[in-house]
Amino acid sequence: MKRRSLFLSLALAVLTLGSGALEARAGQVPLPTTLDQLLVPGAFVTAANSNETDTFSNFTFSVSAIPPTTPVLEAGQITVSQFGPVGVESGITLSGAFFAPPGTVIDYKIGYVVSAPAGFLINDALLSASIGVNGGSGSVLITELFTPLGGGPATGIEVSSGGVPQVITALPESQSYLVQKDILIFGGSNGATVSIINQAFSSTNVPEPGSMALLGIGMTGFLAFRRLFKRHAVA
Repeated sequence: MKRRSLFLSLALAVLTLGSGALEARAGQVPLPTTLDQLLVPGAFVTAANSNETDTFSNFTFSVSAIPPTTPVLEAGQITVSQFGPVGVESGITLSGAFFAPPGTVIDYKIGYVVSAPAGFLINDALLSASIGVNGGSGSVLITELFTPLGGGPATGIEVSSGGVPQVITALPESQSYLVQKDILIFGGSNGATVSIINQAFSSTNVPEPGSMALLGIGMTGFLAFRRLFKRHAVA
């Protein structure tokens, strides 16, 4: 009986420690990290620039290959880091050996929600990538769909092995966007690879209603003072 009680106590302790470890992985995750750490419900990262800090959360990941036995990257093999030096743009960089061998096709799908801080609205996005086809017939196409969570039309952009390696596009102003990224790699004759994918956002500051009200009161007072000054000047 004592042995059974001891066993149950040990099992409960292990379960408690395991639960605590899972909870520790939720919440803010320091950069750099790996993508698997961000697939935990509630996990998020932040990226700072000179005047704001954007939040990246609700990450999703999936991958498929033709033929199905083709080696692919797992989420734990994809590094997520701050885009560029702090103070340039709010963004993240995905890096890893995204490679499709000759005669294969691999499709990675990565999604997340990006949110500007209170008082800011995201108004443009940057997408760039480091792509190689090893002098063969392979190709890479990276497409993105930006859907404003506050409502409004979605915007799509893309970069490819045969196109411009960096694209910046204007977005309808929104505090948060759902980003759906598709990385399609055709191996061709010599294989094709992607090693770095950069994603950054710019935002504009929007005065809060309280600030606008104070500004309006200030302007009203200034105009009233100006009229009073004119009356005294005429008198």
